Formats: sequence, structure tokens, C-alpha cells
Amino acid sequence: MITALVTIAVLAALAGIATVATASHVERASLADRIDALLPQTQCRRCTFDGCRPYAEAIAQGAADINQCPPGGERTAKALAQLIGVAPKPVGKEFGVVPNHPTVAVIDEAACIGCTKCIQACPVDAIVGASRYMHTVIAADCTGCELCIPPCPVDCIDMQPAVRH
Repeated sequence: MITALVTIAVLAALAGIATVATASHVERASLADRIDALLPQTQCRRCTFDGCRPYAEAIAQGAADINQCPPGGERTAKALAQLIGVAPKPVGKEFGVVPNHPTVAVIDEAACIGCTKCIQACPVDAIVGASRYMHTVIAADCTGCELCIPPCPVDCIDMQPAVRH
């Protein structure tokens, strides 16, 4: 009888621990969701993470700071600070320059050699084209991350102000 009671007590304690762990995981996941919703979704990797979602998860876990997103700028840093209850701080210069306005990539199609390196670098599939044919940017899908510029062997990609409707 005592063995049965001890067994039930141990199982109940383990169930309680599992419930707390699950609740903590759900709370962290929903915090990561809320943080991710505040980020600009440029997927530029300037924050040192592979995209906005991994950065959001790192903030939720306390492994990253709120000031690592240049595309989001001061507005995003303040919103993140308010969400997680910390003091706001400016975007760290080590993560890059905060843009004055949104930009998009524009390819000089006459200079493009169709190497496809920009297509492979684009994290949001905003560049279309085929091997050995010119490429173009779908401006509505471009996040302005600038990841297409370094791999271009003919330097035919420029950033220009985005025209948003």
C-alpha cells in the first residue's frame, strides 16, 4: 500500500514537472512569435543570426540583445524592449547602419551575365532569371537585405529607394 502511494506521488510530481516544463516552452514559443512579429523580416543576417525567426528565438531565450537589427532600426529596438520589459537601447553600430528609408535591389539587366549567384543568395526568392540570361528583381518581394550584392561578379546590382504602394 505504501509502495503504491509513493509511486503515485512520484508520478504526480513528474507530471507536474512535465507540465511546468511544457508551459515554460509554450510561453517561450509565444514570446518568440511575438518578437518575430515585430522584426522586419528582411532575413539579412546582420543580427548575426540566419534570419529573423532565429534572432527572435535567441531574444526569447535571453541569448541575444534587442539592439541587433539595423533594418528594424530604433523603432523595432524600442518595441522589443517594451515587449520583454527591458530598457530601450540604440541599434549597435557593429551590426550595420540603420537605413534612412527602405531599399530594394535593382539589377542593371544589360550588364547581367546570368550567373545565378544573386538568385542563390536571395533569402526571399525575389530575384528571377535563368542561367546565362539576365535576371531581374521582383521589387515587391525584395526586403533590401543586400545579400545579392557581394556574390555578383560583374557588380550590376544597386540598392535604390523602395517605392511601396
